[in-house]
Amino acid sequence: MKFDAILFDCDGVLVDSEPITNGVLRDMLEELGWTLSLEECMRIFVGKAIKDEAALIEAHTGQPLTEDWIGRFRARRNARLDLEVQAVRGAVDAVAALHRRLAGRIACASGADRPKVELQLRRCSLMPYFDGRVFSGHDLPRSKPAPDVYLAAADAVAVPPQRCLVVEDTVTGVTAGVAAGATVWGYSPPEAGHDAPAALRRAGAAAIFTRMEDLPALVG
Repeated sequence: MKFDAILFDCDGVLVDSEPITNGVLRDMLEELGWTLSLEECMRIFVGKAIKDEAALIEAHTGQPLTEDWIGRFRARRNARLDLEVQAVRGAVDAVAALHRRLAGRIACASGADRPKVELQLRRCSLMPYFDGRVFSGHDLPRSKPAPDVYLAAADAVAVPPQRCLVVEDTVTGVTAGVAAGATVWGYSPPEAGHDAPAALRRAGAAAIFTRMEDLPALVG
């Protein structure tokens, strides 16, 4: 194989969660006075942690972004995800195949909070492949686009970042993987919620692919 380990982003790469999460966010921002379409909300917030966008939200709503509001957002978001989230098409089979081929040297490295990541992996039958190797930027000094979460994941699978493949679908995530020293491939299907191939390449993605079911063959 070209790589000794594969490190996956979660939202948009393993699970089709962005329309659900951003639907809840759009509704709650409208309650604060900032009206956005779902498409606008996704364009602004996909790939970013809500807490890191506090200044932007406060500027548009004129209200402070409190810990209580963030807690209520997460609760509403998680309730919807638990009912509706599904795996990205082809992701479960691709992950299973690569888990076997790499003797378990795969990890999930997300910028989202850990309860959300683990809920989604369980709901989509992916947790058995990542149990014990789930990393959240919220648990580290810096989240994406800083490399911390990918450095932690590479350390956990005992593979130097230079021998790891990172799979990402946003500029923020690609930037994090490149900063960690890994090779990054951009997943960019035509559906909304993923950054465009040109943007991913500008951020440092070495290759682009559009179907998750193709990943095992592409890895070689």
